[in-house]
Amino acid sequence: MALRQIRLENDPILRKKSREVEKIDDRIKQIVEDMFETMYENKGIGLACVQVGMLKRIVVIDMQDEDGKMVLINPKIIEKSEEKQINIEGCLSVPGKNGYVERPKTVVVEYTDLNGNTQRVMGTDYKAHCFCHELDHLDGVLYTDKVLNLSEEEVERLNNEK
Repeated sequence: MALRQIRLENDPILRKKSREVEKIDDRIKQIVEDMFETMYENKGIGLACVQVGMLKRIVVIDMQDEDGKMVLINPKIIEKSEEKQINIEGCLSVPGKNGYVERPKTVVVEYTDLNGNTQRVMGTDYKAHCFCHELDHLDGVLYTDKVLNLSEEEVERLNNEK
């Protein structure tokens, strides 16, 4: 395993669309291991492959919950709730900053696992935020593109109205 360099927000690669993974081989598995090591070292809960400089549609997530370590290859959101939520987000590629972002309250993601099997997973609340955030990276979108200019009180009021 190896630590990879996290690309920062001014790196043009973060604005590029990642390409689908055609074949899951030992190289892809090594990249995934490196991504987890890099994510943990930087105290993250999710990391997209583009954040370590490779335009591959791979995301790793570990929210320290019942789902454990997740590897999502070629993920796509196939369902999302009409109901929205606003949460604070940060990003390993945008260190020292955070902001409020509105996302669906629930999403269903379809992806390929490391064994080549198609899977589906539902994320609600903050997990939905995490899925949306990481999948945005695969399309060259940063959370900073979606930040709302709201105070903490306004966010609480808006979330309570829903």
